[in-house]
Amino acid sequence: MSEKYIRQNKNSCTIVKSSKTYAKVNDLEDAIFIRDFLIENNWDLSRTPQTLKNEDEYLILTVHDDKIHLLGKYEQEPGEDEISKLIKRHKRNPNNSRYGLNITRVFDTFVIKKQIAGDDYIFGYYDRLEDAEFVRNFLMDHNWNVNEFGQTEFDDDTDTYRVVKVIDDKVYVLGSFENGNIDLNKTYEEFLAKISKHKYGLASYPHLDLLKDSINDLEEEFNVKTKDENWNFENAAESPLDEIIFTLTPFQQSVYDAIEGETSFDDIKRKLIRYKSKNFESKIDRNLGQLIDLGLVEKQDDYYIKIK
Repeated sequence: MSEKYIRQNKNSCTIVKSSKTYAKVNDLEDAIFIRDFLIENNWDLSRTPQTLKNEDEYLILTVHDDKIHLLGKYEQEPGEDEISKLIKRHKRNPNNSRYGLNITRVFDTFVIKKQIAGDDYIFGYYDRLEDAEFVRNFLMDHNWNVNEFGQTEFDDDTDTYRVVKVIDDKVYVLGSFENGNIDLNKTYEEFLAKISKHKYGLASYPHLDLLKDSINDLEEEFNVKTKDENWNFENAAESPLDEIIFTLTPFQQSVYDAIEGETSFDDIKRKLIRYKSKNFESKIDRNLGQLIDLGLVEKQDDYYIKIK
């Protein structure tokens, strides 16, 4: 009965008995071994151990959604910590999707969304997938309670520390660090500077869009002032040149930001490659001409430099 109860698909094998699916694995040998285990245990999934030895290999198993899932195979039996990580990883992404459960991507922003009692709740917006995964994993481990977050949390998946702040029921990651020696004031200043740059069009951080009108409140709560080495936000639009900069179109701002020191046209193209489309070069050239006309940029030989 080498293949009884086993249905072979193009890239996987499914174990089925009486129209019930008991497991789905990639390899036929693994399917036969798990099928034989189920038969020996009268198809009782509750008897499934976390580790099952098959000749020279250790199979790591878990039961999820009333099915056996094969999480990995090892030559040496893994420890409890490693098995626990495998099980957590599976629960967060049982379908092996690109981002796992509860994370979607909208343009360049990662959004954590979950349906609770029939209503959709958004828990946060992020510019980095690692931050979205960390917050999603923490929430899953703490029953989706945002009040469980501390000021600084350790991410045991990446061995990094993250400074976290819950604002209006949304979870924000203010910074990520390789060790626990964190300068909180500097982290707050850099976070506030990002919000300010986004507000005044000096940079694009769409994941911080909801905070554009909260800068003063956050300065008071963090007990710091917004600081940036290049911009004075307190006098954001006092000079005529500043006022021009704050009214640039998003693409003009991107071209302006791409110029650092003496910058060639090819350098600008490389920095803006994510915007590449039809007429990409002519669009850059046109916007450079507009920046020159506005008195923000000048061309010297084959290079562009900022006047400001």
